[in-house]
Amino acid sequence: MFKIFNTLSKKKETFTPFIKNNVNIYVCGVTTSSYCHVGHGRTFYFFDVLIKYLKYLGYNCKYIRNITDIDNKIIKKSIKNNISLKYLSNIMINSMFNDFKNLNLSIPSLEPKITDNINIIILSISKLLKYNYAYISNNGDVLFFYKHYYNNFNKNCFFGFNNNLIKEKDFVLWKLNKKKDFNGWNSPWGFGRPGWHIECAVISNNYLNNIIDIHGGGSDLIFPHHENELIQSKCLFGNSYNIKYWMHTGLVNCNGNKLSKSKKKKFLLNKLLYKYFPDVIKYYLLSKHYRKNLNFNIKILDTCKKAINKLYMGMEGLDLNLSFNKKDNIFFNYYDNIFLNYMNNDLNIPGVYKLLFIMLSEINKIKNKKFILASKFAIKIKYYANFLGILQYDYKYFLSKKYFYNNNIKYFKLINKINFLINSRNEARKMNNWEKADYFRNKLIKLNVIVNDKKNFITKWYFID
Repeated sequence: MFKIFNTLSKKKETFTPFIKNNVNIYVCGVTTSSYCHVGHGRTFYFFDVLIKYLKYLGYNCKYIRNITDIDNKIIKKSIKNNISLKYLSNIMINSMFNDFKNLNLSIPSLEPKITDNINIIILSISKLLKYNYAYISNNGDVLFFYKHYYNNFNKNCFFGFNNNLIKEKDFVLWKLNKKKDFNGWNSPWGFGRPGWHIECAVISNNYLNNIIDIHGGGSDLIFPHHENELIQSKCLFGNSYNIKYWMHTGLVNCNGNKLSKSKKKKFLLNKLLYKYFPDVIKYYLLSKHYRKNLNFNIKILDTCKKAINKLYMGMEGLDLNLSFNKKDNIFFNYYDNIFLNYMNNDLNIPGVYKLLFIMLSEINKIKNKKFILASKFAIKIKYYANFLGILQYDYKYFLSKKYFYNNNIKYFKLINKINFLINSRNEARKMNNWEKADYFRNKLIKLNVIVNDKKNFITKWYFID
């Protein structure tokens, strides 16, 4: 039986979806104020593995991952870099797509943006106001009314959650902006934008018809998931609202601090992917159980690089196209059971890594004596690794270092393109052709580049941080 840890009940539970053979999954996606770092990579890589395994178990999966493309950080950064919110968000979204493509992560069924769902959010806030679960504050913001919720719901019916732990703290549903100094929206309460807590409650239920088997994110989202999102959804949808399991991945920290609070660019996925093979990064991200925090350290990545290298080297020269007969299946049933026991036990991926190296040691013992059996061990290793999205490259490609060569070529081509556009823009500026200069500036922005003009047509440039 497949068991997963439910962070709401704080125990492992046997997985059974609401609807037989179908699983609805919602995962809180990125906020487009910055590039993806390894913490993002860990969360979305884990759910990629989870979905692969659910499909192996025979489930049809609908996977929704939202994109938060409006909040205070995005607004501040767009103002700082003198670009529109949409430009900034598109830059970060394209970078995210590229990072996840390079990590070979599965594409979600849908990735709704918050800005494409403002109308349904406004309607939901209107409903909360109508039933007195929200109110308009003195400064014009719309706030959720905790006390009214607490007084009007039976304390024993709230999804097993202990209401004695609820703090009577109201939170913003709609943030008013009287200056109209960013790309906001008109609402019955004035020009502004949605608050962060209302977004996931509305998006998840709207796209999954109030039936969510697994709701996930990083462990830094346990609050507000278990509190704010649950109570909003309960008020909005009543008994038609259902979430069965909550899953949260441990954080990636650096010296005890969240990566999101560090400005060091070495944590960014796009930087690491220039230096490390995707398999190495993925191996590192789940080298500890997904619910445990992981400390970021380049030395650990280098150790993971050696581990992946050993696995690829172990398969070198073996025949990976052999077919299995009944006798082979009986022989490898022992290893299959170990693999399934690890995966069924709340996705114990470090245990699967251990199994891969046990099998690799068997290969090294018999490689020169029993070539066919050694080859079949290698085939099984690749089969198990397929669930983790690693070891799928040809070992010759991995060992040839072509991945890094191709990445370096891409990088140098990018730098050359940036320099060409800057020179072209400066030529247009010298001729007072501002329309053409803006054309080249917009081309640079699409490449994540911001320019800073100095005297004598000297231009400094930098990537948006």
